[in-house]
Amino acid sequence: MPNKFLKPCADYRIIFSLYGVFLMNNLYDEKNRLTVMLDTSIEKNIKVLDTLFGGCGDVVQKSFFVGDIYGKDKEIKRDKNDTEYTDIPNSGFRSKVKIHLIYIDGLTNNQIIEQTIIKPILYEWQQIKTNISLVRETSDNNFIEATKGNKDDKNDNDLWNRIFYVEAQTVDIKEEVSFDKTIEAVLNGDTAMFVDGYAKTFIISSKKYPLRSITENDTEAGMRGPKDSFNEGIRQSTALIRRRIKDAKLRVCQGVIGERSRTSYAIMYMEDLVMPGLVEDIKKRLSRYEIDALFDSGMAEHLMDDRWYSPFPIFQTTTRPDKAAAGIVEGRVVIAFDNSPEVLLAPCNFNMLLQASDDYYNRWAVGTFARFIRYLAAFIAITLPGFYIAVTVYHSDMLPTRLLYAIANARSIVTFPVVVEMLIMEFLFELLREAGIRLPGPLGNTIGVVGGLIVGQAAVEAGIVSTIVVIVVALTAIASFAIPNEEFASVFRLLKFFIIFTSAIAGLYGFVMGLLIIAIHLSELKSFGVPYMMPVVSGGLRDGADDNQDFIFRAPISFMKKRPLWARWDNRVRLRCNNVEEDKK
Repeated sequence: MPNKFLKPCADYRIIFSLYGVFLMNNLYDEKNRLTVMLDTSIEKNIKVLDTLFGGCGDVVQKSFFVGDIYGKDKEIKRDKNDTEYTDIPNSGFRSKVKIHLIYIDGLTNNQIIEQTIIKPILYEWQQIKTNISLVRETSDNNFIEATKGNKDDKNDNDLWNRIFYVEAQTVDIKEEVSFDKTIEAVLNGDTAMFVDGYAKTFIISSKKYPLRSITENDTEAGMRGPKDSFNEGIRQSTALIRRRIKDAKLRVCQGVIGERSRTSYAIMYMEDLVMPGLVEDIKKRLSRYEIDALFDSGMAEHLMDDRWYSPFPIFQTTTRPDKAAAGIVEGRVVIAFDNSPEVLLAPCNFNMLLQASDDYYNRWAVGTFARFIRYLAAFIAITLPGFYIAVTVYHSDMLPTRLLYAIANARSIVTFPVVVEMLIMEFLFELLREAGIRLPGPLGNTIGVVGGLIVGQAAVEAGIVSTIVVIVVALTAIASFAIPNEEFASVFRLLKFFIIFTSAIAGLYGFVMGLLIIAIHLSELKSFGVPYMMPVVSGGLRDGADDNQDFIFRAPISFMKKRPLWARWDNRVRLRCNNVEEDKK
């Protein structure tokens, strides 16, 4: 084809494309909500659907007619010799009605639509279009007359009610009068059915998302306890919690966030345990911003955080259903988001982020020892590099003579100052950690271990760093791995560099000053009104001595009779003894 014909064709395609965009924009308001209303004319509704989903190959639309549903009432007369049929028109009945279905292929279970809607209407209902419900005998002429009965029954004479109450073979079907809600339901995987003559639609639940199955938890693994974990489906997440809490007081409030993604979320809590105002505060924070899309719970966490400058999280994240259920029965709130395998728990404090589910499944002595190890690991992860710099650079006289000679001998061939070699090794280990995360599972673990050994040994032999620094950095990395919450462990890895810089500037004075700044910041933090350092800063608040039983020392389960302070005050008792005398003790 000559080039002079190609350019006009391309121009026409651009014009048609721009015209389609213009029509599309006229259907939406500034908040990306449909402004068009449902019409009684099904053809007008179909035109709107064609404008919205034009060019979408995964959108399935099908129109069909329900013909002669009531048809004509027939008076049937039969005698001994012959049979005569006489049609009597039934005025007021519609002989043909157009019905239009729309759903998205890949998000919908097609078999549900065929079995619950299409088959009852097109096959079973057609068999009763000459329904004979009244048969009476006439003795005078030996005739038997049969006519359609129940003509004044609203459910039989009204097509909409007949579909809704009689023909639809599904429980999860509802009416919708908003075009915007109808399209939202279709985009969520449901099927919408339009009926000619009605300015409303049927919404049939037919979701079938492409989800991975519930697998073993690999981010919060434990030696004892359940092994299942949340996946990206919000309904699977709520079901896993419902499976553990079989109480009618468990509330699930659902909503949508994101003007374009329209991500579903669920707020789960116990109505009689949650602190008054907590759920309303969470809903207010979720509706505070209007965002185009929200793809993970981490984005919602950032939107709800008032202190954006603080590195410490005010929500606890988990992929374990048992941990989420345990938080709910303690009076906390769980927020689950569609497309996210991690749920948020609020309120949260410093102590919760160092707890693991194994602490409650093992004996109290084992759980207490594990918590002590984690607290010690958290302190090492943030202080060991800075303390080494402060002592070796500014206060070497504090060290024993033999240790001082060992450090001096190790640094005899190193050309860089202590601070520089510490930063080199720390950045090197962080680089290996990041590389191990981005690579596939087995290969990433190999890179992290082998890379650390080879690069560390090569750096020592080349005189870049000393062996003592390699040991310090390795201990710091191992200590950070002992923190059960990955998001919380990242905070310690970040603040580690802050302590390094303060120690490099002023020695032990800078070291202590850095820790003091962090302690002051933690003391002023609150998570939905709960002090972040509780029970340290509020140990005596409202009989708060019971909360010390679940601190570093984990008391036996039989001693933990009250819920934490964030539970409703008039319903804090969670353990009662059947023996009345023991309960009084």
